[in-house]
Amino acid sequence: MDVTEIRKLDGYLKRLFSNPRIRVVPRPQKADMAEIYNGAEFLGVLTVDDEDEDRSYNFRMEIALSQSPSEDVQRLNTYLRDRLGSTKIRIVPRAKKTDSMEAYVGEEFVGVLFIDERKNVRSCVFEMAILDVDLEHDSAASSPS
Repeated sequence: MDVTEIRKLDGYLKRLFSNPRIRVVPRPQKADMAEIYNGAEFLGVLTVDDEDEDRSYNFRMEIALSQSPSEDVQRLNTYLRDRLGSTKIRIVPRAKKTDSMEAYVGEEFVGVLFIDERKNVRSCVFEMAILDVDLEHDSAASSPS
């Protein structure tokens, strides 16, 4: 990722989560990766997907869960709101699925939370795809008039 992409991704995430403290930071020695922070707090990793003709990005954040599945939706709502600094995030259970949930910012679908249960340890991975077209607003906003 070059400096322009990092700036676009940074602006997109700040705007999406309504949080000016979100930062996208290049990962040293890894041209296809960046790290996402809320202030100084590490949130997750951003990777580039160049397999298709369209360039896209994947934000991945790992989350530890309690042992009580009945608390997952509320706990994940609170956790993501706190970590991402946005009250607009909401988690919605998926119909007929117990191993994943959907994440929305307002009415916009933004990602999936995958529940993993192994060896009596429960965890969750939040994955959010960012398409190249999602960043077009930022390039138009940063272009000189």
